[in-house]
Amino acid sequence: MRKRKKPNHISQKDWDAAEIPEWTDEDFARARPAKEVLPPGIYNALVARRRGQRGPQKAPTKVALKLRIDRDILAAYKAKGSGWQTRMNDALRRGLKA
Repeated sequence: MRKRKKPNHISQKDWDAAEIPEWTDEDFARARPAKEVLPPGIYNALVARRRGQRGPQKAPTKVALKLRIDRDILAAYKAKGSGWQTRMNDALRRGLKA
């Protein structure tokens, strides 16, 4: 087992007294999901979405890719502010219909 570095906020006496063995295969076999062992209120608080966090994606509809575009075209889209990728996607969609 590798030696772990002592954090500054823990005294050397407490660090030396702490004995935390590594998990064995038996420990992992006995482990149960947090949802089964925690009270519902605590579990729900731990898994609840925080303000500003994104929720799960309902259906992945977009694909991340690398696209080479002329500098002036990119500058023109970015100059109009946030949402430039959506506007570019909309322009490409209109081009498909033409």
